[in-house]
Amino acid sequence: MIGRLTAALSRGRAGLMLAVQAGLAAGLAWFVAHDLFGRPMPFFAPIAAVIALGSSVGQRLRRTTELVAGVAAGIGLGDGIILLIGAGPVQIGVIVLLAVLLATAAGGGAPLIVQSASSAVLVATLTSTTGQLWTRFLDALVGGGIALVVMTVLLPLNPLTVVRRAADPALRAFTGGLYDAAAGLADADASVVRAAVERLRAAEGTFAAFSAAIDAARENVAFAPARWRTRGALAQYVEGSAQLTYALRNVRVLLRRAQTAIEDREPIPDVLPVSVRHLGDAVELLRQEWDRGDEPVGARQQALRAVTESGRAYQAGVGYSGGVVVAQTRTTVADLLRATGIEYAEATRQVRDAIGWRGRPHGARRKPGRSGSMPS
Repeated sequence: MIGRLTAALSRGRAGLMLAVQAGLAAGLAWFVAHDLFGRPMPFFAPIAAVIALGSSVGQRLRRTTELVAGVAAGIGLGDGIILLIGAGPVQIGVIVLLAVLLATAAGGGAPLIVQSASSAVLVATLTSTTGQLWTRFLDALVGGGIALVVMTVLLPLNPLTVVRRAADPALRAFTGGLYDAAAGLADADASVVRAAVERLRAAEGTFAAFSAAIDAARENVAFAPARWRTRGALAQYVEGSAQLTYALRNVRVLLRRAQTAIEDREPIPDVLPVSVRHLGDAVELLRQEWDRGDEPVGARQQALRAVTESGRAYQAGVGYSGGVVVAQTRTTVADLLRATGIEYAEATRQVRDAIGWRGRPHGARRKPGRSGSMPS
């Protein structure tokens, strides 16, 4: 019970800023439309403001544009069809059909489709006041505009806070999965490794939220002058998020091969679970260093330590799947290095140096280990 209450409070705290933004935008939208423009009942202005702010953080400019365009398209279609063929149930069906088709063909999202259809219905059903319905377009314009002013000038979200809040659970889940897998490898327990793979598969949802937060941060930094000073600190997250997603996918391949190696009773050198543990340490250090805004030096060192340990597995002796684990470790470490800001060529060089391949041609082959390991 206490855990649920704590989680609820945490979610409430996370949504507080958005709630304040929406409340302020709704009040301002009504004031501008009612008091400044003289609209007697501008009900759609605050609705448009709330929709623009809350429908999809990170794409608010596009959604606001779609909102206003949808209203205009629906009203235009409704008026045109009623002028040509009159009003009635058939006309309502035709108007909505065309409005949805037009919005979909234009590549619009849900706001454009919904607003086109609903505006067309209003025109078709309230033909006696069709001329006044163009004020709904003004309401949408006022509400959307006020929402943009609130989110970019009056109360812009702190993009660093948004990104850190999303990155933390993603990186913690990544780290936890690697630690679990290292323990399973050390004990030669395939079920533990399998559970770690499932845990990392489930972590894709947190990484999707991380990517959405990156989009929101880009939007805030681009349109909110008060947040321009955060651009430097955000660069680490923005430039590294895609590489972390690649690393997560490579680790899942790595662990599935590790599970196969255990099930096939291949030799599992002690250095392999140590290597996976170092990968987990690297991701955890990356989370901490990004959170502090530091250069991720510790994460780089730990990642290279992981590839060094994995390289020793060849001397200890690995089977086919074990060789794939070593190869995937190298690929994962290269992804992690790139996530820390290192360019591709330099990341590849550092991985080769760490595994002891400095100066070897790229196509060179390592001799098989005692168990016929497969180099890559």
